[in-house]
Amino acid sequence: MQDLFGDEDEDQPPLTQSPATVRAAEVDDAMLRLGRQLPASVHLGTSSWSYPGWQGIVWGDAYSESALARGGLAAYAQHPLLRLAGIDRSYHRPLPAAEFARYAAQVPRSFRFLVKAPALVADSHLRGERGMPAEPNPYFLDISVAKDEFVVPALQGLGVRAGPLLFQLPPLPREMTVGDAGLAIIERLGAFLGALPRGVTTPAGDLAPLYAVELRNAELLTPRFIRMLREAGVRLAVGVHSRMPPAARQSAALRALDALPEEGDDWRLKGPLVARWNLHAGFRYEDARARYAPFDRLIDPDISTRGTLSHLVHVALKSEQDSYVIAGNKAEGSAPLTLIELAKAIVA
Repeated sequence: MQDLFGDEDEDQPPLTQSPATVRAAEVDDAMLRLGRQLPASVHLGTSSWSYPGWQGIVWGDAYSESALARGGLAAYAQHPLLRLAGIDRSYHRPLPAAEFARYAAQVPRSFRFLVKAPALVADSHLRGERGMPAEPNPYFLDISVAKDEFVVPALQGLGVRAGPLLFQLPPLPREMTVGDAGLAIIERLGAFLGALPRGVTTPAGDLAPLYAVELRNAELLTPRFIRMLREAGVRLAVGVHSRMPPAARQSAALRALDALPEEGDDWRLKGPLVARWNLHAGFRYEDARARYAPFDRLIDPDISTRGTLSHLVHVALKSEQDSYVIAGNKAEGSAPLTLIELAKAIVA
């Protein structure tokens, strides 16, 4: 899906009022055992759930993409490893609380959602053809828009099922990210993050949002940026993407965010782990889509990234922190199969 803001993440059709019945795939004893062994604080999930190619992995029968968009979420949530789902369509346009509430009503109380902030507030530019910047976005990092169109509706609709609220910044023009301009954008982002609501009153009670930031500009991942996140109390989302350094290098930035000098090698996370395994190294989204569709098998296993994410989950467990790890089909070929292999690595 391409819209005014040119987002390039997983497509996600809207949920309708009358979900179709979708049967979950049957899983064997080994998968059930793996689900029991995976700690409850580890939330693994995919960027969307409307892929017919997942038949036999997540779905029990053949379904169309539209049928899965309408009624696949409840079946998806029955899989013993899928305890998290990304809501990417909130990036294309703000969603009302009622829309979030319809998602929440289809999953168990222990299930979580990672929600992307709208491009209306997260993108520096309005986008033209092929996602190229067309003109400055007047609502970029607008705190009122972020609160009223994203934070409050998401928490009021999802309640306790709300996981990370993610500000994924699309690629910023280089003239905004280097030299004094780069320092200015970090300062501006810090002021914005520091002004976000720290508590929201919802039907489920007062909830404290979990905010995270994911970059698409590697040159912004600097010590100054890390200090800004620390001061704002916001998590760094490890974004595995061809535009960013490998996950192992980003984990060093995460360590810098959380580690105390006296901890040495025995560092602890000071907040939850947030990671999104978006895209295999060296690929563009359209190339990966063409290579991996219909997303029913692993084609390019990335053992290095899998090992890094498994290690970070173990650090989170040691730190008594939750983990939220999203995988996309463009990571290795099939998001649920990627997560199954990651779960095996975690419990091993």
